[in-house]
Amino acid sequence: MKTITLFEGDGIGPEITQATLDVIQALQLPLQFEKYDIGQTAYEKCGELIPTVSIDSIKKNKVALKAPVTTPVGKGFRSVNVQLRIIFDLYANVRPAKLLPNVKSRYENIDLVVFRENTEDLYIGEETVISADEVHAIKKITRKGSERIIRSAFEYAVNNNRKKVTCVHKANILKKSDGLFLDIFNTIKEEYPQIEANDVIVDNACMQLVMRPEQFDIMVMPNLYGDILSDLTSGLIGGLGLLPSAQMNDEYAIFEAVHGSAPDIAGKGIANPTALLLSACMMLDYLGYQQEANKVRNAIIKTLANLEDCTPDLGGKSSTTHYTQKIISNL
Repeated sequence: MKTITLFEGDGIGPEITQATLDVIQALQLPLQFEKYDIGQTAYEKCGELIPTVSIDSIKKNKVALKAPVTTPVGKGFRSVNVQLRIIFDLYANVRPAKLLPNVKSRYENIDLVVFRENTEDLYIGEETVISADEVHAIKKITRKGSERIIRSAFEYAVNNNRKKVTCVHKANILKKSDGLFLDIFNTIKEEYPQIEANDVIVDNACMQLVMRPEQFDIMVMPNLYGDILSDLTSGLIGGLGLLPSAQMNDEYAIFEAVHGSAPDIAGKGIANPTALLLSACMMLDYLGYQQEANKVRNAIIKTLANLEDCTPDLGGKSSTTHYTQKIISNL
């Protein structure tokens, strides 16, 4: 029996977590979940964003499933996600963007994966107030951090029969920091001659994703660009409510929905659990249950075929519970 740490999060988190658990439990796999609090809920209970017991659970179980947590904008506590990345050195953020059948989109045949370096760049949060009118932020790029995320992107390409890896950067301006990232990419790509490799400047990458997204397969990049571009790719497939995500290294893996906690619809029973469900599918893949993960993905596709069974954000009028039960019936 494999034990997984579970964080049901804030806002709509408990609702989409229960929906996801219902689907996973219908698979009758030897999995059990330990529920702990993080984020605003934990802070209100014990004054800590990430209690020690929550950290200890991840250390013990190595795998976690996490619903969205609330993070104030501009003030208050630092992002729980950022803290977890630092605590566990979760250097790889993997976000597959695949357009599901019957989802309304301006595009067709979207199937790409963003590999985002997760521990460096501007997200280290080192800022210095020079004066009331000037603030400096440190952008940190290291050889170690760059090598491991770039190599993981190429390894993913090899292991998943992908054909191309694109490095996204701004080395034309940031010649030393992004220049180092690009130099390392150009070195590592020589170890994978069977994989096509190219690079593109980040602003051009945004334009190309909008104009011809089908040209991309695997995209690897520093932290900030990865945050922005993965949201952009979610827009190609119908929004963040359909985008799964994993934060991981060689020892730990946290699977999560990356959309917000949506407090405005919390408790209304209309939240869309698809992103967390697809993240749970990534978790099942990781644990060796690829066949069961694909059963869930296919059940979601079957359910999306009937708009009446979908939640409002997907164009339907159904509740979270109804949508979930339809997925289970389609397993």
